[in-house]
Formats: sequence, structure tokens, C-alpha cells
Amino acid sequence: MSSEGKRGRGIGLGLAIGSAIAFGGSGVAAKPLIEAGLDPLHVVWLRVTGAALVMLPLAVRHRALLRTRPALLAGFGLLGVAGVQAFYFAAISRIPVGVALLVEYLAPALVLGWVQFVQRRPVTRAAALGVVLAVGGLACVVEVWSGLSFDVLGLMLALAAACCQVGYFVLSDQGSDSGDQAPDPLGVIAYGLLVGAVVLTAVSRPWSMDWSVLAHTAGMNGTEVPAWLLLGWIVLIATVIAYVTGVVSVRRLSPQVAGVVACLEAVIATVLAWVLLGEHLSAPQIVGGAVVLLGAFIAQSSAPAKGAPEPVAGGSPERELSARGTAA
Repeated sequence: MSSEGKRGRGIGLGLAIGSAIAFGGSGVAAKPLIEAGLDPLHVVWLRVTGAALVMLPLAVRHRALLRTRPALLAGFGLLGVAGVQAFYFAAISRIPVGVALLVEYLAPALVLGWVQFVQRRPVTRAAALGVVLAVGGLACVVEVWSGLSFDVLGLMLALAAACCQVGYFVLSDQGSDSGDQAPDPLGVIAYGLLVGAVVLTAVSRPWSMDWSVLAHTAGMNGTEVPAWLLLGWIVLIATVIAYVTGVVSVRRLSPQVAGVVACLEAVIATVLAWVLLGEHLSAPQIVGGAVVLLGAFIAQSSAPAKGAPEPVAGGSPERELSARGTAA
């Protein structure tokens, strides 16, 4: 691998980790708002709609995407924004949060399945091992063995969230090797958030929300924090920065590698909940977090550089999906 390729991949890995940290912090900020009286879906709506408004100037700047890539924008908004959020919250209304989170983070394995069976590109054994370790570690992090209740519909909803997350990684990779014709990732994110906001408005019905909650404080492990500050964190850090760094990282790595690194989100969310909310980690969770880190490292380090004629665990010279158009 050339020094330039190593540098680009290193930047991509850093962005992917930053995205996982940003996404992982959303739950810590959202939980006090929910406990203060906001419905979970209303928090999701505030998150996505607020981020869409922040990104609105970029949407105007890249309005040509509406003509050139309408399917990509619709797919990213429906799957990568609204779908993941809506299906996950629907799932946790029927099954334990830990089970839903584990099923959702089967997405890296599903991405490898997409690469292997749809794009018909080989996947390295090391990358597959990394996914297995990451998913196994997640089982410990979320303590899936505690409170498991088999609900077919709940599990299907969680699996739908995982499939939507696959769409996020695959669609984020669109046009990454297509030169000047590649859609600007910031424009894609901006319109994706707008589409997601519209869809979530119909689902969450924000006109029934108790807006007064935002004018008061919310408790965070005994400390009162202004609700508007928590909302600002969710919108700016856990959504705008998280999506921007996440999509750019996929462009520099690949959907499958970025997907495995994104498993760190569960570890980060658990650690932040421990520090900020007083939700202590058990020994199995600590061990599971270490296993997730190991799995992510193995998958990332086994990926050949883009342009390398090796089995795929990361990028490759051909982007068959990009050549075929969007998956939306």
C-alpha cells in the first residue's frame, strides 16, 4: 500500500471512530429527555428535524442532486435516517433493548453478505472473523442473556433496523470511485435528513409533543442539565457530525470495514452511560467491549487498499453497485 493510501485509510479509520463516538453519545443525551417526559419518537423527530435545518443551506447549495440522484437521496433518507431510527424504537417497544441493539448490529455481517452474494466479490477470512468477534463481543456488551423474550415481530423489527443500517453503509459508498460524477456526501446527508424528517413527522406526530419539557432541566445522574443543551448535543454532535464523519469514512474505507468499526458505538454508548449516567459496567460487558475492539481491528487491518486486486474486506478497484446505480 502506498503512503498516500495508508494516510487516506488512516483518516478514514479516524473518521469512522469519531462517527461511532458521536453516534454513541446520542443515547446518553436522549435518555434524560425521555425520562423528563418526551416520547422516544419525539426525541428522534427533534434530532433529525433539527439536523435537517442545520444542513438546509447545504441542501440548497447541492440542489442539483434532486435532478441527478433522486433515488440515492430518497434511499438514504428512508433507510439511513428514518428507517434505522423508526424500526429500532419500534423494536424496543416489544423486546429488550439489548436484544434489539445486538440484532441491529448484525449489519456488518449483512454488509459482508451483500458484498459476497450481490456484488459477487470475495471476502477475506480475517474480515469475516472480525465480524464474528465483534458480534460476539456485542452480545456481552448488551448482556443479551438477561431478559430475552422471544417476540417474532419485535425481532423482525430489529432485523429491519439492521437492514436499514446496511442501506446506510452501502448508499454512503455510492460514487466513491466515480471521479467528478461522485455525489457530494454533504449534499446527500442534507437531503437524506430532510427526507427522514418528513417521514418521521408522519410517524411521530410532533404536534402532540409536550414542548414545555425543553424549557426546563433534565436529570443526568443527579445533575440537572438544561434540556435545550442536551437537544443541541443530539442534533449537532450525535447527528450532524456523526453522519458527516460516518459517510466520509465509508468513502475512504468501504461499507464493510466502516460497518465493523461502527460496532464500537455500542461500546462507547455503554462507557458513556457508565460515566455520565451511573450505569455501571459488569465484568462480561468489559470483556465484551475488548472483544468488539479486537474484532474491529482485525477486520480493518485485513482490508486491502482500494485498487488492490485482493479479496474484499475493504475497498476494491471495481464498485459494481456504483456502476449499476443506487439501491433505492
